[in-house]
Amino acid sequence: MSSPRRGHPDPLTGLSSLDDPVRQRLYHYVASCDEPVAREQAATAAGISRTLAAYHLDKLAEAGILSVSYARPAGRSGPGAGRPAKRYARTRDELSVSVPPRNYRLLADLLVTAMADDDAGAVRSAVSAAARRVGRAGATEHGVLEVLREFGYEPVVNDAGDIELRNCPFERLARRYTEAVCGLNLQLIEGMLEGTGEPPRRATLTPSERRCCVTVRAPGRGHR
Repeated sequence: MSSPRRGHPDPLTGLSSLDDPVRQRLYHYVASCDEPVAREQAATAAGISRTLAAYHLDKLAEAGILSVSYARPAGRSGPGAGRPAKRYARTRDELSVSVPPRNYRLLADLLVTAMADDDAGAVRSAVSAAARRVGRAGATEHGVLEVLREFGYEPVVNDAGDIELRNCPFERLARRYTEAVCGLNLQLIEGMLEGTGEPPRRATLTPSERRCCVTVRAPGRGHR
């Protein structure tokens, strides 16, 4: 197993910190929220005391699983507002362990770099077509929501019936090669819709810092 890079959390330590049912509940709650959450919110969701929640949340933050920010309660400011309270969010860094070491990250970097540097467009066209085929094949057999879950998008159906994707499986690459990676996301999800006989235009680019750049609109809603 490879050693962690200097300044980065040890992935084995980070992942082993989730080997506790209370921490798992806290993590899943924090990960499900669009905004950073306070200790009180997390404690209520997990059914534990604020003190116990604070202890476990801080341990998850130390392990690199959660990130920490500070904010005062809404509507409170000025000298009498008190100290800002901790807020917790899922980290944007990824942790993975492979024994023996494997470097799929390097392969992904090489492929996306080739796409970004491809002025003629041949590489991008080939990869986009492959993404569409993969999406189509998976959804034909299992359905769109199941394939989105399997691929790590964490789909959630909102009140309007749209499918929002809480996670981008290609987050690290999307930060550097936003246009190329978001385009691939769109092709992949359009392929999923085609695989179930749905109009691919239901997949719409809706850039967001904390979620995937694609939203699947509800049937009958305005599409691009």
